[in-house]
Amino acid sequence: MNTGAIPLTLYLHIPWCVRKCPYCDFNSHETRGPAPERAYVDALLADLEQDLPRVWGRRIASVFIGGGTPSLFSAEALDRLLSGVRARLPLRPELEITLEANPGTVERGRFAEFRAIGINRLSIGVQSFNDDQLRRLGRIHDRRDAVAAAEAAHAAGLDNFNLDLMFGLPAQTVESALADIANAMALEPAHLSYYQLTIEPSTAFHHAPPPLPDDETSDAIQQRAQAELARYGYQRYEVSAYARAGRCCRHNLNYWKFGDYLGIGAGAHGKLSDPATGQIRRLWKLKHPRAYLEQAGTAAAIGGDELIRAVDLPVEFLMNALRLVEGVRAELFGERTGLSLNVLEPALSQARACGLLEAAAQRLQPTALGLRFLNEVLQRFMPD
Repeated sequence: MNTGAIPLTLYLHIPWCVRKCPYCDFNSHETRGPAPERAYVDALLADLEQDLPRVWGRRIASVFIGGGTPSLFSAEALDRLLSGVRARLPLRPELEITLEANPGTVERGRFAEFRAIGINRLSIGVQSFNDDQLRRLGRIHDRRDAVAAAEAAHAAGLDNFNLDLMFGLPAQTVESALADIANAMALEPAHLSYYQLTIEPSTAFHHAPPPLPDDETSDAIQQRAQAELARYGYQRYEVSAYARAGRCCRHNLNYWKFGDYLGIGAGAHGKLSDPATGQIRRLWKLKHPRAYLEQAGTAAAIGGDELIRAVDLPVEFLMNALRLVEGVRAELFGERTGLSLNVLEPALSQARACGLLEAAAQRLQPTALGLRFLNEVLQRFMPD
């Protein structure tokens, strides 16, 4: 396995938010005052310093600052963070640097400050343009805030922005979902992430589930939305991702193509290939911000470190690669896992025969049916 040929990206996690949404199962924590910007940036850089020996000589292909709500941090704090990253890691030219932003935390002029420090892509968590739905979802913004955030991005010259939009919302109809699509298209984002609301364990919605649309309605919403987005010139390139030409999210493409990524921050996860052994490791950091702040830069900050078993690698690879509408080159399986394509048999031939995967031997690509029933496809490749 040649790790020099495997792209490496960097994920930086900022865990604080103003309010925990009832559907959210990410590592996010409500702040009861100003977030400790200086101390946390120090912790992130100490964490990064500790992980440097794992990635010596490798260049970073993209940076993603997620959360939580990273836009709570000042441009000054984020500038210090990115300057620290640049001082420690070689970065590829034309680097994509994404910052997640909540419309309810965007002050006038803030996006221009973000652009000035090198952030060149935003991901704005709109979720809906319907004020009633936003209240049900526990969001701190309303429709006007969402529109203002997108307009501020354009005004700052940050035209490469994503809008997060959800469907399958409480009591949502096809008509109201399409109204959300129309509102999003009016703002001319470069990219749209269109996710179905799912009820996850340990969330408020899990303990008090809202009335969600039935499967037939949710399927109809997705099919109609896909057609509408295509009409506006947005290509569906992944299960939940649509983009204008040349505007696919490079950072997420690396996940889906089973590239490597370094996870820095409270609860951040990483996946790294070892050139000496050909093995692939997953490691993650302590989740709670207080514990992370106390231990960052020491071995105690590592919440877990494990090898991915060879028997699990096929489904690990496919659960990412088969999310892509065009799939991947068949050779990529060996390049990323170090395994022969033969280990996918006989499940691979059977999935092709059933019309779940395209028949072309040179690609691992879902059919329209396979993309729709991806979990069923993956079950065929699960280890015994």
